[in-house]
Amino acid sequence: MNRKATRMLLRGALAALVISAVFAGSAGAAPVWKFQGSALTGSETVVGGAEDSAMTVPGLTTDCENFLYDLLISNSAGTGQGEVGEVPLFDCGTNTEVCTVDAIEAEELPWSSKLTTVSAKPYIVIEGIRVSVLYGGEECALSEVLVPVTGSAGGSIDNTTESATFSSTTLSATGTKLKALGQSITWNGVFPTEAFEWHREQALTAS
Repeated sequence: MNRKATRMLLRGALAALVISAVFAGSAGAAPVWKFQGSALTGSETVVGGAEDSAMTVPGLTTDCENFLYDLLISNSAGTGQGEVGEVPLFDCGTNTEVCTVDAIEAEELPWSSKLTTVSAKPYIVIEGIRVSVLYGGEECALSEVLVPVTGSAGGSIDNTTESATFSSTTLSATGTKLKALGQSITWNGVFPTEAFEWHREQALTAS
């Protein structure tokens, strides 16, 4: 083998090593669920109730006084995973007196979720979201219209408060999107979490 061929071979091998190192570093940086600083083994159910949660369907903001949820979390292949199993929604209304929420339901559960890192911060991404809302009111433009909200949503995780925050900023940061009536919508809210089974009263973090 001549010198030129040898140099090309060495350069190719070096490039392959660099690429492998980059991918290995990226894979190792994926967040996992932890309790008391130790990676979760097996699974755990965490529950909570949303604070100040609201969806802004085009021209109409919808919120629920009782927005509950449970999330079954685990770690798989070095990454935090999860499934949103139940999302009971009660006492819902809108930001206008002429439009009421006659029915609202989370559908096609469970919704899958995973942890990811954006700008060195942990995020949770929920996929397969579907919530159907039926509005009412004689003067409401959406009266008797069943509005499906679909898509995915990413929220930033605050390990100090053990919560996830969803907003237009976090959806943009994670490249996720929710749609209703053919348009992108905004979802805002803070979602605290608490272990329900084996790790009650233990601090839950993602890192």
